[in-house]
Amino acid sequence: MRERRAFQDARRAREFEAFVAGAAGRLLHAATLLTTEPADDNPRARKLLTSALAQTYASWDRLRGEDPYDRARKELALRFARAAWHQHRGYGGVLRHLGPQERLILVLRLHEGVGEEQVAALLGLPMERVHAIHARAMALVLHPPRGPAPAAPRGDAAALEEVPS
Repeated sequence: MRERRAFQDARRAREFEAFVAGAAGRLLHAATLLTTEPADDNPRARKLLTSALAQTYASWDRLRGEDPYDRARKELALRFARAAWHQHRGYGGVLRHLGPQERLILVLRLHEGVGEEQVAALLGLPMERVHAIHARAMALVLHPPRGPAPAAPRGDAAALEEVPS
């Protein structure tokens, strides 16, 4: 009995290692996009990926035909969603102007190619809401907000006040 269990554990570990070898790079890139950290310095993204992969490994035997990549991506998205609502700020990159929910939906839709219906189901939102958030996020990425408007020079404002009526 022990030999059989040891064999099953070894097989499970080999299967998971093969999965991680093939999928970790893409999942890390998605996590880096979500956290808006630089690609070469991304400790939050690595921590997010590690916890998602740990949960995927814990449920490995219960996948029963489910795609492990989909499970890991779902875990990544859910863990980001839970943590990001508390830490709203992004660090940099093209997604820095987006809120966490906008980043999550944009990364799932564009980078991961997940359909609107699946994203809505994953996040527990109506499909129309996901569509609206995706559209707003795309608009912000394509046309990022500019910095604050420059203040009028003091001389111009003073000159306007002194003009007789």
